[in-house]
Order: sequence, then structure tokens, then C-alpha cells
Amino acid sequence: MPRRPFAWRVWRLRLVCQVVKLEIHPDPRYLLPDPVETLKAAEILVKEGFTVLPYINADPVLAKRLQDAGAATVMPLGSPIGSNRGLQTRDQFASLSSRPRCPWCGCRPGRAQPRERGDGTGADAVLVNTAIAVASDPNRMAIAFKLAVEAGRAAFESGLATQQQTASLRAR
Repeated sequence: MPRRPFAWRVWRLRLVCQVVKLEIHPDPRYLLPDPVETLKAAEILVKEGFTVLPYINADPVLAKRLQDAGAATVMPLGSPIGSNRGLQTRDQFASLSSRPRCPWCGCRPGRAQPRERGDGTGADAVLVNTAIAVASDPNRMAIAFKLAVEAGRAAFESGLATQQQTASLRAR
């Protein structure tokens, strides 16, 4: 059966939902996002009137280009899909949160732990899948993530102490 034209597939999607979570990962082993094709597809989908939520590497240059193209948010990976390794791209996330941008979502945190301002890096939201999906008790794991995010936010709002390289008798 021949593939239908891209415009037809876009129109068919439009009949169901105006929001598109955009994930393009050409390598099925690693499922890492393709930045070039993601940007191209986002530009097309935004022009078609969709609200686009692209999954990307934690790349501030690509995030800015997607913002300029009209993406509603960006979702940088925290670790490879399904790896359940937690946040492996913390330093790259920091570069995203230091720039003016559209809201962004920290993807794939992997483990429930207190996370200030969503995920500890300045993300506006946290996207969790594998950790909940593969848990023995998914409902309890979802609750654990909810509580971890709330605890992290409360800690952030309370004024977290600055990390020190050496011991100190007084807090800074």
C-alpha cells in the first residue's frame, strides 16, 4: 500500500487533535531525537495550525530555533527513552534555563526524588513515563513523583542553600 502524502496525514491528525507531541528519532536502538528533521517538521506543523511540543536533545540553540518557529514548548531529554536512568543532562538543562525562552518540560527524570522548580534545573514541567509505566505499582509511583515535585518546589521556594566545595561552619 503506497504511503499517503504528508499533507493528508497532517489533515487527518488535525481532525482529532490540535496538539502534537513531536518525536523524530531515526535510530530505534537509542531513540535519540533528530534535531534537523524535528525543526523542519515543527515549522510545517506550526504553519498548519498545530500546537507543537517537540522532543529534543537539551540544546539551547535548537530550543531557540524551535521557539522562533512557533513551538509552544520544548521537551529536552533527561536520558534516553526507556532507560530509567534519571536526569543525565543536568548541565545542558542549566544552559536552557538561563536563556529567555518558551516554557520547557524536563523529560524522563527516571526516579522520584525532590525536584525544585519541577526538576531541579528550571524546567516549567516534568514529563514522566517509563518510571511509572514499569513500576510494580504505577499508581503509587505516580503519587511518589507528584510528592517529589511538590517537595522540591517547596524547598526551592524556601531558599535552598548554595552548594559548597569545602566544609563550612556557617551557611552561606
